[in-house]
Amino acid sequence: QVQLVESGGGLVQPGGSLRLSCTASGGIFSINAMGWYRQFPGKQRELVATVTGGSSATYADSVTGRFTISRDNAKNTVNLQMDSLKPEDTAVYYCHADIYEFLRGKKYLLDYWGQGTQVTVSS
Repeated sequence: QVQLVESGGGLVQPGGSLRLSCTASGGIFSINAMGWYRQFPGKQRELVATVTGGSSATYADSVTGRFTISRDNAKNTVNLQMDSLKPEDTAVYYCHADIYEFLRGKKYLLDYWGQGTQVTVSS
């Protein structure tokens, strides 16, 4: 059974940095895109950054130049380096992955989410 396990959230002062990590494990055949989303209270989950297996990255405009997504395909891990953090970055951050699995002899592309990790930027 596939699981995504996140780590690295916490409290940081404005202008500080945090690094989020997410590792996928379980019945993985291969992984397509991996990424990070965030959710503000009372709002829909929104894209922060995604990265393909070939390391092509996409960022939300609000984090471009401050956040960097990276991926280790050998370890099924995706990281999000967050620099120059602002109070408006405060949210729950979720890891996401599109994962190919073999189920009953067929290959399926399924999407998975981590449990979420709180990032709070405050003085």
